[in-house]
Amino acid sequence: MKPSLLTLALAIIAFLSPAFSSAKNAPANPKPFTAPELRQWKGGEGFLTLQKSPVVVYSDTVLAPIAETFAAQYKALTGTAPEIRLGKASKGAIALTLKPDKRLGAEGYRLDINKKVEISAPQKEGVIWGTQTLLQLLRQSEQLPVGTATDMPDYPVRGFMIDAGRKYIPLDYLYKLVDDMAYYKMNRLHVHLNDNGFKYYFDDDWDKTQAAFRMECESFPGLTSRDGSYGKDEYRDFQKYAASRGVDIISEIDVPAHCLAFTRYMPETASADGRNDRDHLDLDSPATYRMLDTLLDEYLGGDNPVFTSPRFHIGTDEYQGDSLTMEKFRAFTDRYIKTVKKYGKKPLIWGSLSHAKGHTPVETEGVEMYLWSNDYAKPLDMIDLGYEVVSIPDGWIYIVPKAGYYYDYLNNRKLYDEWTPANINGVKIQERHPQLKGGMFAVWNDHPGNGITVRDIHHRVMHSLPVMATKTWNGADVSVPFDDFEKAAPSLGEAPGVNYLGRLGDAPATVLEMAEVAPGSTLPVEEIGYDYTVEFDIQGATEDKGTVLFQTPEATLWLSDPITGNMGYSREDYLNSFRFNILPHERHHVRIQGTNRTVTLYVDGRLVDDMNERWVSYNGGKNKMAQVRTLVFPLRNAGLFRSKITNLKVSNHITDR
Repeated sequence: MKPSLLTLALAIIAFLSPAFSSAKNAPANPKPFTAPELRQWKGGEGFLTLQKSPVVVYSDTVLAPIAETFAAQYKALTGTAPEIRLGKASKGAIALTLKPDKRLGAEGYRLDINKKVEISAPQKEGVIWGTQTLLQLLRQSEQLPVGTATDMPDYPVRGFMIDAGRKYIPLDYLYKLVDDMAYYKMNRLHVHLNDNGFKYYFDDDWDKTQAAFRMECESFPGLTSRDGSYGKDEYRDFQKYAASRGVDIISEIDVPAHCLAFTRYMPETASADGRNDRDHLDLDSPATYRMLDTLLDEYLGGDNPVFTSPRFHIGTDEYQGDSLTMEKFRAFTDRYIKTVKKYGKKPLIWGSLSHAKGHTPVETEGVEMYLWSNDYAKPLDMIDLGYEVVSIPDGWIYIVPKAGYYYDYLNNRKLYDEWTPANINGVKIQERHPQLKGGMFAVWNDHPGNGITVRDIHHRVMHSLPVMATKTWNGADVSVPFDDFEKAAPSLGEAPGVNYLGRLGDAPATVLEMAEVAPGSTLPVEEIGYDYTVEFDIQGATEDKGTVLFQTPEATLWLSDPITGNMGYSREDYLNSFRFNILPHERHHVRIQGTNRTVTLYVDGRLVDDMNERWVSYNGGKNKMAQVRTLVFPLRNAGLFRSKITNLKVSNHITDR
């Protein structure tokens, strides 16, 4: 019997509609895993599977950019671009809606999953965070658990600081970092724009010591660092991009210490106070104030300021001197707090006023202080003075890669189990204290030239980003045991469209095999990050120095490196040569393994070279620095080699053989 038109119509509707399953009397769905953890969850029964091409509907034009961003992320995650439209949501749609709800505050949201998905919030920031929660759920499963989440943060500041002064951090990476931070609902990225290395790594000579100011500068041509800087217009675009994703870019010009870049450019601004003469600004010199006033006007002034955030950080950390100098430092700090306010921005400072004891008043109203060291600023005293404070305690959350002090990787278990922003190096403040605005973690690149790449920095950041996001959003109210959190967190990965860790697959596996690699060909995989094994057979031929085997824009594996002719690799400004070269007519099996600590070369099963961490001596052997020689393995482009490469095998783990 032929089906009726009604039956056919119902079948077509069922095919096009989202799948919704619910078993009668089934138990309520438990709270799904996310980072940060959902504040409240009321589980329903069954699951919703979105149709292959869902519709994203937004209720207000202010939500249009959020809908477009979510649609792009959805496509990056699933391969399918949703339709976007203004209006009311029907069954099966993903609805973005502004709704008043005093309980949710400025950033809270409600996520309701039933026969459609609705994200509602009083403000657009909450809608942004709701879309990221939805993406985290979809990352883990196509089946969305029916239920309702009501979610809001403990603290309005949830951030990360990166030191771009001692190591240039390219903008293309900062864009990726913004995406990853937003994915975990972190809303502040602080960019430390100037700093300098320690002179004892540079023959105790200030003239040789690394120093940089990373912004394009028209007022003082030549001040901008030559080894990497940010153009004004591209930096404006970057801040606008970040703001659209809910991330505020805090720009910092750090004064009056850490100022070698300024004093090198204008020597009359340098302090004459003994050992700090070149690292510190002279607080008695009119040239110091002329220079800084001009700089701040260039970046904060005008109708189109370079720094677009409503906040600006003026540094003020670690200035040294006697009691009279500290009075001058306090006056300096007060002056530039008022200067920043003059431009209509909220001043941010590093906590230093317990160290800089004195009687000179320093303005407190409307000033946000980063509490990083209890020796420099006693937390309870600063709160009593009236400062708004951000918890960024060095003993808990400072990463200084391979320095041998602070942390190389943060202690996630200790942070998760014992820390909240209310714990500032052991001094406990009331949770959600109205003056405690939140918490941050930081990467300081104290050791320029130590081989640490941006990839290595990112590996350290992502190691702790889910934990720090959870502890700044949920505070003490976490219910998932750390062991369960640590096991589940990798399933969330990075933001859709970002894979700067270079991870391929979740379980240990061979992720790429090719019978032969043709010279000049393009491989289907861009790269692979730590930990990995890459192996292949090679029949050698005569190769010129500088012959590439594999390459991406960020790294090169050399079949014959440009200097020695050996196999080797380069990334950023570093070239590392293995103690091995391929001779004509030789046949070998090559295996290269890489971790976040070392790169190891095996030839025919025998260990040939290990590019592990090494110590480099400075200042006649008085000082030593650890140097790292890691590699995120490049794969995308094969070089124009003459040798024959066969049986390529790439694995996302360290193999035994």
